[in-house]
Amino acid sequence: MTPLDLDHPVWEQVYMVAPLTIVGTKEPDGTYDLAPKHLAIPMSWSEHYGFVCTESHATYVNAKREGCFTVSFPRPDQIVLTSLAAAPRCEDDHKYALDAIPTVPATRVDGVLLDHAYLHFECELDRIIDGFGVNSLIVGRIVAASAAEDSLRDADCDAQEMIAHSPMLAYLHPGRFAEIHQTNAFPYHVGFKR
Repeated sequence: MTPLDLDHPVWEQVYMVAPLTIVGTKEPDGTYDLAPKHLAIPMSWSEHYGFVCTESHATYVNAKREGCFTVSFPRPDQIVLTSLAAAPRCEDDHKYALDAIPTVPATRVDGVLLDHAYLHFECELDRIIDGFGVNSLIVGRIVAASAAEDSLRDADCDAQEMIAHSPMLAYLHPGRFAEIHQTNAFPYHVGFKR
């Protein structure tokens, strides 16, 4: 093993697999912001979902002010749309690239979701935990969720066949992505319990 230089972020020295999501929030002017997030994860076995953000980002400010956010899981063929969501704001503080991203309205919170994503969450803000350096953990309680029919797990369908037919997008930080279309069953030990 090679020791890593802790004077530089560990995450910049190796590749790590992460989900790639698009978080939606409402802006003060009533429009909606979308921003890609990869430091995102279920926060419990129940209905909590969280992501890392920083106080200087509109996503943090909007979620805190509005008390809600949305999460969309893009498909691999939506990688360019996901990149557009990362576009910087112009001098007038508007992200014009968002105009090219197709969205659908949320049903339970004030927000929008990426159209044709394979999974949608609508979250009410549960808590914000500051203090991870300049970063914060934003946690929401999922109040509505929906999945594309071709992404639903089915006990009567082979999991590999379903994933091959409906591949998933993964982010390999820093700066790469992958299409997951082949998987294997995990070899759980006899007696394993969650």
